Amino acid sequence: MIPSKPPSSVEKIVSVHDLKFTYEGGVEAIRDVNLDIKRGEFIAIVGGNGSGKTTLAKNMNGLLRPTSGTVTVAGIPTSKQRVAALARVVGYAFQNPDHQLFCSSVEDEISFGPTNLGYSRDAVHDKVEKAIEAMNLEGIRKLPPLSLRLGERRRISIASVIAMDPQVLILDEPTTGLDAGESIELMRRLKRLNADGKTIVLITHDMKLVADNARRVVIMAHGRVVLDSDPRGAFSDLDILRQGSLEPPAVTQLAHRLSGYGVPRDILSPEELVTNLMRIRGGT
Repeated sequence: MIPSKPPSSVEKIVSVHDLKFTYEGGVEAIRDVNLDIKRGEFIAIVGGNGSGKTTLAKNMNGLLRPTSGTVTVAGIPTSKQRVAALARVVGYAFQNPDHQLFCSSVEDEISFGPTNLGYSRDAVHDKVEKAIEAMNLEGIRKLPPLSLRLGERRRISIASVIAMDPQVLILDEPTTGLDAGESIELMRRLKRLNADGKTIVLITHDMKLVADNARRVVIMAHGRVVLDSDPRGAFSDLDILRQGSLEPPAVTQLAHRLSGYGVPRDILSPEELVTNLMRIRGGT
């Protein structure tokens, strides 16, 4: 059994070593992947369709098992653990929230996970209340999930994972289908969870989302990791981004075009671009 709260002295919460995964039919999705995730990180795993990022994520929580190589969670190989045991440490929110939702009310949906993990009634109640508060679901807790808007269903699916109190939250394309305001609010709440000690792993191809939120970026292409860096390092190399079928945010693309005038290539925000342009103008 994986301990629900391993000692804080263990720095790595997820470790991937020489991972290869091949689907039935012989389709090799990932190969030679090595990756360590430390407690408290806010990391984005990015890449285009077919890059292997979702397959990697599902290997991290036991939904898929390595064809070869190892994935360890809290120091224990996933191959030796049941998915339910892994769910106590690594929670996974699917890209399509409707793949997770099936209960008659939001409250029941969120309580399903911790109840099946064997928590006491009082503990389940406490975890549900915290998850509802974390995702701002109080006003809709009695409603059927599938009758609600996509943004609400997205928050419910994440809350149902939060309620199981994992140390790592993996969110697969969490802002797909959300408007700008909903995306900003969701990321604000995820940052708060990260500040409280949760490790956040975003699976996405939205590079503006990465620039605004992630502190580490892993770029995947053709089933391999091609770069592991901070956002500035990731966005400064257009060739690497193209390998991952990615484009940097528009402001970073503009910075690349202006690099001949002394603008850094790793600009991440409009404010940063303006500051650099004013600096260059003042120096002329």
